[in-house]
Parts: sequence; structure tokens; C-alpha cells
Amino acid sequence: MTYSRQSEWQEIQHYLPVKFHFTESHHPTEEWWGWKGHKVHLDCFRNNKAPVKVILLHGVGTNGRQMSMILGGPLSKDGFETIAIDMPTYGVTEVRKGAVVKYDDWVDLACDYIDYELQRDDRPIVLYGLSAGGMETYHVAAKNKKVKGIIGMTFLDQRVQQVRDETAKNLFMSRVGIPMVGIACKVGLGNFKMKMSTASKMSALCNDKKVMKIFNRDKTSAANKTSMEFLKSYSEYQPAVEAEDFDVCPILLTQPEQDRWTPLHLSTPFLEKINKVEVKIVCLENGGHYPVEQPALDQMHEAILEFINKVTAPAPIQA
Repeated sequence: MTYSRQSEWQEIQHYLPVKFHFTESHHPTEEWWGWKGHKVHLDCFRNNKAPVKVILLHGVGTNGRQMSMILGGPLSKDGFETIAIDMPTYGVTEVRKGAVVKYDDWVDLACDYIDYELQRDDRPIVLYGLSAGGMETYHVAAKNKKVKGIIGMTFLDQRVQQVRDETAKNLFMSRVGIPMVGIACKVGLGNFKMKMSTASKMSALCNDKKVMKIFNRDKTSAANKTSMEFLKSYSEYQPAVEAEDFDVCPILLTQPEQDRWTPLHLSTPFLEKINKVEVKIVCLENGGHYPVEQPALDQMHEAILEFINKVTAPAPIQA
């Protein structure tokens, strides 16, 4: 399967400003990369002359093509090379037969892909993540330690009860459902799958009701099913470096102002623990969790462009 055969992203695109639309001359190329038996899909705007590569990570309600639509395409017009990864069980990545995918696999895959790109050439790499992909950029940077900057739409530490309470579908799922997931894994039901919308507040993914209807029938993103093992590992993931000791690279949070799933107060407690690198927060006016609104889209693009140029600029020569 490729995105050329999938209609949902094309329908969503109609609700984005025209300048974000793909055309015959401006669209991602589709590549596949082998990782531990998975056939991983990459949505790419390749540019051998680009000074920087930006790797885009989706969340638990989106996929790589949806990242290319709101950010990969615009950044490619700025002269950057962008690669949006479909993590196993999302998008059009082909999962190895019999594999039980965990959140740890997402982090490890991204780390290995960064190494793969750095083996090809030494251009600097910046990570961007939407929703759960935001915290994933932190987890990846903390483990890989080879990126120049990370950008997140959220930075949610799911080990914190308040974060679970406010991002789960309801308190029952947060207080009872998630602990039951751990029990299910212990008794051999780790590969039992449920819709991510059953566990999470997926209804708040996009504020545009018409777009949300499209998301709700897209089995490669918001309507995806995930395993008990994934939910367990996602809710209790332990980063390689805790926030107080993180010194890898600067961080940018692009926080949608009208985010009804992951408001700012859920990310700031984590970011306030980081004091060894620069942390910047930019609020996106009128934007939802997956923003299709203006001026949020332009503000996000401008903030990220400024951040990338800053963190990848050559170090000044010391006298």
C-alpha cells in the first residue's frame, strides 16, 4: 500500500490553505527502509543540497503523510530536506508478521534511522514531533544524542497521573483501564488490540468537525488499533536521560492555543525541569491539536524555521 492509493489524506488536504496543497511538481516521494523485519515507509522531500535534514514523527492519531502536509512540504520550500516516518502499525509501514510492537520500538527505530542518515552524510538533523511524537523527539534525542534540536507540539510525561487523567478518554480509562493493560500483558494478552480512540481523547485531535470525521475513519491514523503491549510501554516509558540532566540540544514547543487534548499546562511541568539547554515556547493562535487553522499554521512554520536556522548555524570562530 502507498499513499497514492489512500484517499483520507487527500480529503484532509482540501481543508488546508491552498499553499499547503501538493501538486504534480510539489509532493513527497515515497521510500521504504528495512528495520528489524519491518518495511518502514518514509514520506520524503529529498534535497541533496539542503543544509539540514528534518525528521518528522507523528503521534498516536496521525501518520507521516499528515506530517508532510502541514510541515514537511512547507519546510522543503525553505530548502530543507524532510523525512516523515510511519512508525510500525501506523501509516503504510508494513509490520513484520507476528511482531508485537511496543513504544520502545518507535524510539529505537528513530534512533537507528538517525544513525542511518548520518552514515549517508554529516548534515545536521533536527526532529519534529506532533502530539505523542513531541515527547518521542525527547526520548530519541536523550538516547541517540546526535540531533541539533527537537521541536514538539507537546511534551507529555505519561508517567504523571495528571497527564494520563487529562489525555485519556475518561478517568475510568486513566485510573482503571491503563493498570488493567499491565495485567493483560502479564497474562499473555499483550497482542490484544483496541482502537486508540477507546483509550485516548482522540475526539480532540482536530477542532474542525469535518476534518475530524475523516480522521475517524482513517485506519492508518486516528482509527488505528494498537496492542496492550504498546499502551503499557507508552504509559511507562523511562527515558535514557531524565529532564533535569538533559543537555543534548535546544527545545522548541509549538503549542496550539486551542488544543483541547493536550493544553499547555500539561507540557510545562516537564519542560520546567530542563535547565541545561534553551527551551522556548511559542503559542499558535487559533490552532487545534492537529492544526488546520490560520494563523496557527503560518506561525508554526515561522517559529520552526527560525529555530532550525538558529540551532544549526555554524559556531562562531573563537578569537
